[in-house]
Amino acid sequence: MSLDPRTPVVVGVGQVTLRPDPDTDPSERPEPVELMARALRAAVEDVDGVAPGGPSPAGSALLRRADSLRVVLPLGWRSVNPPLLVAQRLGFDADDLPPELMVTAIGGNNPQALMHDACRAISGGALDVVLVTGAEAMYTRTISRRDPRKPTLNWSSQPAEGTAAPTVFGTDRPGATDLEMSRGIILPIHAFPLFENALRAANGWSLDEHAARIGALWSRFSEVAATNPHAWIQTARSPEEITTPSPANRRISFPYPKLCTANMQVDQGAGYIVCSVEAARAAGVPEERWVFPLSGADAHDHWFISHRPELHRSPAMRLVGRAALELAGVGVDDLGPVDLYSCFPCVVQIAAREYGLPIDDPGRPLTLTGGLTFGGGPGNNYTSHGIAQLVGALRAEPGAVGLATGLGWYATKHSVGIYASRPPLHAGSDGFAWRDVQPEVDVLPQCTVASAATGPVRVETYTVSFDRDGNPERGIVACRTADDSRAWGTIDDTDTMLSLCAEEGIGRSGMLAEDGALKLS
Repeated sequence: MSLDPRTPVVVGVGQVTLRPDPDTDPSERPEPVELMARALRAAVEDVDGVAPGGPSPAGSALLRRADSLRVVLPLGWRSVNPPLLVAQRLGFDADDLPPELMVTAIGGNNPQALMHDACRAISGGALDVVLVTGAEAMYTRTISRRDPRKPTLNWSSQPAEGTAAPTVFGTDRPGATDLEMSRGIILPIHAFPLFENALRAANGWSLDEHAARIGALWSRFSEVAATNPHAWIQTARSPEEITTPSPANRRISFPYPKLCTANMQVDQGAGYIVCSVEAARAAGVPEERWVFPLSGADAHDHWFISHRPELHRSPAMRLVGRAALELAGVGVDDLGPVDLYSCFPCVVQIAAREYGLPIDDPGRPLTLTGGLTFGGGPGNNYTSHGIAQLVGALRAEPGAVGLATGLGWYATKHSVGIYASRPPLHAGSDGFAWRDVQPEVDVLPQCTVASAATGPVRVETYTVSFDRDGNPERGIVACRTADDSRAWGTIDDTDTMLSLCAEEGIGRSGMLAEDGALKLS
């Protein structure tokens, strides 16, 4: 098959994981910029398939002719122009910088969405070589703050005045409404348990059945992490270990203890190099290193949780998955390796249903990393690790087709990519196809919000957040009014909060006060 020279190919992937080392001072551990640069250096070496530190003529040639250097926004460190710092760390001079320096907005969907954007630009002839990287050093930042010596982290910075700003990719918009935040939805650990409990009710599971399902799913993920050399936690856990609260596995937000939540306290970086077939051939990249992005699709659900009619479903996931598969000319049964974004168990369960994937297939655990709990959850950049693992899996399985997904905010933004270790068969002449399915999502029904509701309500879903000592702090409750509008309530009575963790609370009636306080019947 003759390939269009503008066909995009992923030719290099790199990952860096620096686990805890009690003998190393926090100030001596690498900063995020260095982790990003190391990830791209590893991707450069991966182009040639050499061991770390080995000669990489093809990868080095692509690095030096990069048209675009893109950084996934870190959460634990900020500067004016992160890609400029990465470029300088990689040895670029002021007069040979990549013409485009880009940083993303917040969102774990962005590594995959950046892939789509790069492939479209390569296909259209606007770019030839794109570098993408991201990293977090949250572990180092945390231990330095807890260290009684208070070591200084001299991480790179730039003056606001005189530093050119990079191009910004993505939508910069809050993830929650003022009302949602006033009721306690501040962080992912407050939002995703609402979806998890809604799943339980929709499926008619008891609390014990639900916990067993969560534990079994996450135990399979931990087994994958145990074999992943780049995973943060490489110990397989039993379902009971994962779901049973203990001093080492404290309650976070019902039904999740710590081992069911995304682990952001990691020092990890990952990146990839995508280029045109023409550029790959010119650099001398061996064809066995090529992996083809066949298709992609992007969209977001109704942006705010309040407006989504069903909190256990994701229409945007369903539509982006269907579009990506259709554009690639494959079906779910054609897929080999899969990496689903996996910050919390509910996300994997919802995605598996919306994409039509079996959730308990022993031959395909729906993660290639171990997920954000065990593989590691480096802020917005997790999906770069998923892509890196998928590329390796596809190279090892000639002719295979795989899928990687990204997710941003509170199961809000979704990005799905289909990849293959063989050339495209049914895509366009340039070998990559993409669709924005947002118009299809936007016409779907929205839930009416009763922001000032008072009086009788019915519990739709809920969670209870806990402090570090295991004491319940706040109950966050999504309610439905008599006319089926959504309202938000809070519970601060300790006995009621504890009872909601021991007995089903969905479907119960209550009275909502003007300040949002909810008293259950």
